[in-house]
This record gives sequence, structure tokens and C-alpha cells, in this order.
Amino acid sequence: MTAVADFFEISNLGKRFPPKDGMSATWILQDMTFSVRKGEFLTIVGPSGSGKSTMLNALAQIDKPSKGEIRLRGQVISDSSDRMLQPGWNCEIGYVTQEDNLLPWRNVLDNVLFPLVVQGRLNGETRARAIELMAAVGLKGFESYYPHELSGGMRKRVALIRTLAYDPPVILMDEPFGAVDAQTRISLQTDLLNLWQTGRKTIIFVTHDIGEAIALGDRVLVLTRSPARISGEFPIDIPRPRSIHDVFAMPGFPAIYKDIRSKVV
Repeated sequence: MTAVADFFEISNLGKRFPPKDGMSATWILQDMTFSVRKGEFLTIVGPSGSGKSTMLNALAQIDKPSKGEIRLRGQVISDSSDRMLQPGWNCEIGYVTQEDNLLPWRNVLDNVLFPLVVQGRLNGETRARAIELMAAVGLKGFESYYPHELSGGMRKRVALIRTLAYDPPVILMDEPFGAVDAQTRISLQTDLLNLWQTGRKTIIFVTHDIGEAIALGDRVLVLTRSPARISGEFPIDIPRPRSIHDVFAMPGFPAIYKDIRSKVV
């Protein structure tokens, strides 16, 4: 598949919070500029508190930038003007957050189908696709279970498939696997790579784990401490398809890890 440059563009993005308790306004993001190709798996790492989640909230149109603009397919979809926010931009931007945010009164299948119901797009075809995606990550047989009956890893899978089921071209992911144990995390990473390899969505995946960023990504961006800027960009030349179990031992991994680590300060 040939990637298309500048599918999703972020130009001079800045975000500041208003003054509080006599203090001046605090900039969280400043002069952040990068683009993402169609079908690219971009990973972003940075120190804790560097503004990674703030950046994703701006990209998802949950929060308005203080300066700069965001474009999708060349169209400005968000800037610092008075234009209204449209979270998810007409269902074209999916967002998998740190919390799974499942509805406790709905079972697994109903949680997965919920966005399709809201969008008025639930039909035989979209339902069948959702069920197929659930089976691909080991959720077959759990359709009638409720969130409190699931393990943390299974809840994460439900949240992921809920987003993939309505088929947004761009998916934002905010440290989605950070709260699970190491073995479950590897399993979730493997599921995500397999699903991405099949559908080739444009993914922006934020993590504090350098190894995870390298194992998953086509390219890694490194953020500075707040106010966050981009301090480095690293193409990942490790061949695909990748095995999460083997990628850490592949030639080139130690060198790229060391280079990225030197930028995360």
C-alpha cells in the first residue's frame, strides 16, 4: 500500500491553560508541527507530564488549541478561532483512551455496537464486521458478558474493537495498555499489530515506553518536557510483519532504543 503524505497535519500547535491563583498562563504545548501519512503507525514518546494527553485531546477535538491548526486531508478541522469543536470530526477520528470507558449496564456486544447505534449505521453488514473483529481478538463467546465480569485485558480489547467497529480512518491511542500486566500487554500489542496490518488505519499511539514505541511504530516522535515540542524523529526500519516477542532481539533495535532514550530527558 502506498502511503499518502500529509493525510493528517499538525501545524504550530500550542495549548496553554488560563492564569490561576495569580500565576501567568501556562503553556503545555508550543510550536508542535508534524504530519502523518495515510496508513502510517506513528508512535509518540515523552516524559511524564509532557502534554501527550493534552495533544491528543486537541487532535480529537475534545479541547481547542490556543494556537496553530489541525488539518485532515488538507481541510482545517480545528484551530484557535471561535469555530465549534466537533469531537471525533464526523466520526473520522477515533480515540482509545487510558480508561476503557465501557458502559457497565451494556454487555460486550452492545458496548461494541454502541457507536454504530448512535451513528445510525447499525445494520447486518456492520454488525457482522464487529463480530468478526471481536473474534479476531479472542472475544468470541463473551458477547453476553458485562464489563465487571471481564479481566482488564479483555476490557481493553472491547474498547479497541468498539473503536475499530465504526471504521474511523484515524485512530488516536493514549497509553491504552499501560494499566495491564506485562504478559497481557504483549498479547494486546500483538492483537493491535495484526488488526492494523489487516486494515492499515492511520494510528497515532502515545506511550511512555520506548520499547513499545519501537515495536509498534513506523516512526517515533519524541517530545520534550512541558511545554512540549518535538525534539526528535526516528524512522523504524525493522521489517514487517513483526513479532512482538522477537522484535527486541532484532538487529538495529538496541541502537534505535539508545538514540531515542537520549532524547527523552
